[in-house]
Amino acid sequence: MKEESILIAGTGTFGVSAAYHLARSSSNPSRITLLDRGAPPSTPAASTDINKIIRADYSDPLYMSLRFEAIEAWKSLPFFQDAGVYHQCGWIAMDKKDSDQPRIIRKNFCDSSRDDVVIDMTEEEVKSRWGGLLQRTDCSPFGSYYFNPSAGWVDTGKALAIMADEAVKMGVKYEIGEARRIIRGEDGAHAIETDTGAVFKADKILLATGAWTGQLMSSIEDELQLPDEERVEHQASAAGVCVAHFQLRGAEKEAYAQLPVFVYGEQGEVLPPTDSGVLKFTFATSFKNITRTASGHEISVPVPDQEKAPLGLQKDSINFIKPRLPQVLDDDRKPDYYRLCWDSISPDQQPLITQHPNPSVSNLYFAIGGSFHCYKFLPIIGKYVANVINGVSNGLQKDQAWAWKSAHKSNRGVHETLVPTRLFREFV
Repeated sequence: MKEESILIAGTGTFGVSAAYHLARSSSNPSRITLLDRGAPPSTPAASTDINKIIRADYSDPLYMSLRFEAIEAWKSLPFFQDAGVYHQCGWIAMDKKDSDQPRIIRKNFCDSSRDDVVIDMTEEEVKSRWGGLLQRTDCSPFGSYYFNPSAGWVDTGKALAIMADEAVKMGVKYEIGEARRIIRGEDGAHAIETDTGAVFKADKILLATGAWTGQLMSSIEDELQLPDEERVEHQASAAGVCVAHFQLRGAEKEAYAQLPVFVYGEQGEVLPPTDSGVLKFTFATSFKNITRTASGHEISVPVPDQEKAPLGLQKDSINFIKPRLPQVLDDDRKPDYYRLCWDSISPDQQPLITQHPNPSVSNLYFAIGGSFHCYKFLPIIGKYVANVINGVSNGLQKDQAWAWKSAHKSNRGVHETLVPTRLFREFV
């Protein structure tokens, strides 16, 4: 029986991992095509940042389990081992006084027989460790502290490019072009047209287009005359965050290299310097950029310029940096550069890995909704995406968690502090 052709739009976390795992299980990987606006790691996807955190500290046992599965792959896959992309430096977590996160996370670790990864610390111990780099940190909002030596970070863009290259080596085709329109025929969605007018056809189409999905889907949703509640924007919407970077050199770089990943409450994170000496701050302030489609539907889309942060976001960033690592701002120092990082975020911050529910486009699939926390699953998530494309269940828990939802529960989300409550224009 002839294997169906598959077109994957987007070469971020979900797209690259899906191509790799589909190719591994296929007798004809050349039937798989990756399409993106540029060569890997294509920008400006969220997954092509300089580094991201690898951790298992989740209040949801499903994602804790997935992370432990992923970390084994980060450590064991030869192409990641050879490149040295994974850095297990541990992380220090500061939790707000009224937060129940530490209790829930500890219980999940204990239930998974991994309670040895939580090492409680006092404020005094936190401030004296790691060369005293946190001595000036304002700890007044926090009530508990713990160190997890199993956490770390990954060279994100580098790892993504490596995995994409592995897929291509197996026979996957890589085409360059920016997806602009999904073309529908009698048998469903059968092609994607790019910005140059090129058309790529396939039996099945996987959208791994992240924050750009709502924009790409709008024309075909108009063709189908779908109401708001049946559009992909109701499942996952584009959200942005601002990231600040300091270029460290010499003794300063060596000093901060002692620091583990530093998580302060649910407000943001500091990642240790990269090999080139870049110290990165992330922040929990997220936002949408609302526009209207041709048919008048509201969607959020990334702003065109990802490298320019408006003054409002720069001020917001400084307000978060100052109480956490005030010394990096001594002598009126400012971040060397900013970046706006866009991802698609779902109401419960769980990914959308599923088939489109409308029978008119039943050969259209989604792997989106990274919600700013799914990069860590790069080595393994494509296995689950491949199952969905091949009509194989991932088990009841995962199938339900990643399904297209007619209604969203109001219960606690997986990464709820990143749910946007503001609009980009408020910072301009």
